[in-house]
Amino acid sequence: MKNDIENREDIYLLVKTFYVKLLNDDLMRHFFIDFTNPEHLEIHLQTLVDFWDNILFYSGGYRKNAMAPHLKLHQEKPFKKEHFKSWLSMFSESVDELFQGENAHAAKSRAQSIATVMEIKISELNNE
Repeated sequence: MKNDIENREDIYLLVKTFYVKLLNDDLMRHFFIDFTNPEHLEIHLQTLVDFWDNILFYSGGYRKNAMAPHLKLHQEKPFKKEHFKSWLSMFSESVDELFQGENAHAAKSRAQSIATVMEIKISELNNE
């Protein structure tokens, strides 16, 4: 039986596993080209740990606007429906490979919500 996501170390393992998938995926890799440098990737992974720690455990450690950099990236490299589907699939796969339990379920559920909101915001941008 797998453990649930319980702390920052678990979140780090999750986001690192997830990013290995993203960086090795032909459809998704181009969005993450800035993170092929190990130093940049590590900084970004720590930001993601802060984000998910706040989402799952209400730590208060993440105070940035998570949507803003993604909307900016969309201007350069447009997100399409298949990108959201692939992102969600790889995130859920990463969670399921490593964890099970209430927090694991919550992470997948929140990822779905985040992707949905981002898709709506991008659709609004495209219609302006």
